[in-house]
Amino acid sequence: MQILLVEDDHKAARLLARGLEEEGYTVTVAHAAQDVEAADLARADLAILDWMLPGKDGVTLCGEWRRRGLQTPVLMLTARDAVADRITGLNTGADDYLTKPFEFDELLARVRALLRRSVRTQPVLLQVADLCIDPQTHAVHRGGASLDLTPKEYAILDFLVQHVGEVVSRLQLAEHVWHADLIAIDNLIDVHMKNLRRKVDAPGNEPLIATVRGRGFRLAAPGESDA
Repeated sequence: MQILLVEDDHKAARLLARGLEEEGYTVTVAHAAQDVEAADLARADLAILDWMLPGKDGVTLCGEWRRRGLQTPVLMLTARDAVADRITGLNTGADDYLTKPFEFDELLARVRALLRRSVRTQPVLLQVADLCIDPQTHAVHRGGASLDLTPKEYAILDFLVQHVGEVVSRLQLAEHVWHADLIAIDNLIDVHMKNLRRKVDAPGNEPLIATVRGRGFRLAAPGESDA
């Protein structure tokens, strides 16, 4: 599942993203309203939105999303705990409201509840050739056999599936899966990609994940790969 996190506190955003990724979610982080990319917003199954953002605040941003017809569930984070503030946030279009400071377990419970209620979590299986992914349960099967993926391996595979047929660069993986600089985790990408390919493209299976020399990686059905 894809989560868009809009939080101007870089340390808090990093900690929240890490915790959510450890639970198997793919997290895209933005630190201001103007940093939110349309593609990331379109792919998001849930948005976690801080009220106090630089420039355009979270309430204004949420209101704009709703006026545009965007139905993505929104969890609003804020230090404002007055009843009037909660009412303002909810009336603007937020689906839930969590005041700071909060326990991560409570945020996680609210995230899960919102995703369960969202019409976007209706069981829709993603499939590439005989590789089948359930975004709701994070179950992955290849040729009917269950694959036991780590959270990071699932996050990589999910990102590749979201860009099926396209070349995904190492920099994109570094930013969207680890939220880190490529130089810092380049070797880590190799380790996780090797383990992922060992499971997805096990002996007897036609390779789905290809290395595109000098460019990155590509997930595609047999016969459609560059490598």
